[in-house]
Amino acid sequence: MDMVLKDEREVAERLVPVILGADILGYSYVRCFHETYGINSIVLASMNVKATSSSRFCDYRIVEGVDDDERLMAYLEKLGRELVQQNKVGLLVGSGDWYARILSRNKEHLSQWFVVPYIDFDLLDRLTQKEYFYSLCEKLDIPYPRTWTFDCADSNETIDVNAFTYPLIAKPSNSARYHYAEFPGKKKIFEIYEPAELQRVFDELKKSCYDRELIVQEFIPGPDDGLRSITVFMDEHSEPAMTCSGRVVLQDHAPTAIGNPVCIMSDRIDGAIEDACRMLKHEGYRGFANFDVKYDPRDGVYKFFEVNTRPGRNTFYVNLAGSNFVRLLVEDFVMHRKLERQDATGRFLYACVPAYVVKRSVEDPALRAEVLKMYKEGLASFPLFYKADSLAHRFWATLTYYNQIPKFKRYYWDTGGKQVDTL
Repeated sequence: MDMVLKDEREVAERLVPVILGADILGYSYVRCFHETYGINSIVLASMNVKATSSSRFCDYRIVEGVDDDERLMAYLEKLGRELVQQNKVGLLVGSGDWYARILSRNKEHLSQWFVVPYIDFDLLDRLTQKEYFYSLCEKLDIPYPRTWTFDCADSNETIDVNAFTYPLIAKPSNSARYHYAEFPGKKKIFEIYEPAELQRVFDELKKSCYDRELIVQEFIPGPDDGLRSITVFMDEHSEPAMTCSGRVVLQDHAPTAIGNPVCIMSDRIDGAIEDACRMLKHEGYRGFANFDVKYDPRDGVYKFFEVNTRPGRNTFYVNLAGSNFVRLLVEDFVMHRKLERQDATGRFLYACVPAYVVKRSVEDPALRAEVLKMYKEGLASFPLFYKADSLAHRFWATLTYYNQIPKFKRYYWDTGGKQVDTL
């Protein structure tokens, strides 16, 4: 079956987005496919996430074993055959690292029935190994924090925890393998304030099933608002077709979600964006990539932390800045159109929290005033707030939004702004 669609009429008639996962990005896909092309999506999830399942614009399916490679592949094969029989073109996208890996690893097989807009697995696997990423930064003269690695699979590996200056950041080099690790106090990223903490984290990782490196990294000073998010879309010739960046105003502080931005404002950092494009071009990259960088006030340089080889969970901010992220996917991977470079530079405020959370949490008075002014101007946008959707969806979206107030109270305000340590 021909999977190349010629025009938007054919896209509206034949394209079926199949979305793995129902988080904020999962719903952002649902919303944007409906807004852009008037089409509904199929969402496959492991549980009932009501803010997405209540949407009138998706066929929400709770699939037993969706987080298991074999079961998921069997389900996708069956679904793919059904779509082909209906003369539909399935576009397969995921909303997390694990889904990106499985779709990339099985891209050749799945491409019998779906368009799979992910890079080949060898490249994805290399770029998501933080030690490779930092070696690439070194090779291309792209700034990054001083970094050390320690092998959690080597029983003889030790860390001289007294050799470092604290605080430090500690994190797994391979987030996909870390997904399966279970131990007390597990967090996405660890802020380490003393030698005993670093030793404890390393020991817990070695006892778990995690068998890759622990990254130990110099701590770049400054609050959440020093962070920047860069999103780039590279075309089939590995040329940048879209670039966008934003300043992280505030991050989630719940232990299992540390590092997830909940408020991002427009901020163009051209030098760092061109560094990101240079890296992706060097690697022959195609599709979406999202970079985490931080401004270092000690030397005035933006330093690169990592790349997500997929759209980030907050990719909806690209739409707010003026470039439609699902249109890029469709026009490049489904319609095979030549894309002209577009730099999304519009003023925006991507806000997953009410203004009250910003007022209580943002330390910098000038930044706080600027962001609160954007709320008052009506610029704040939460991707789950889609007026065209059902009343039930709007209820669950509102609940999700305002639930951020007790979350920040528990994990941030009541702790004096310190990260909750559950080790």
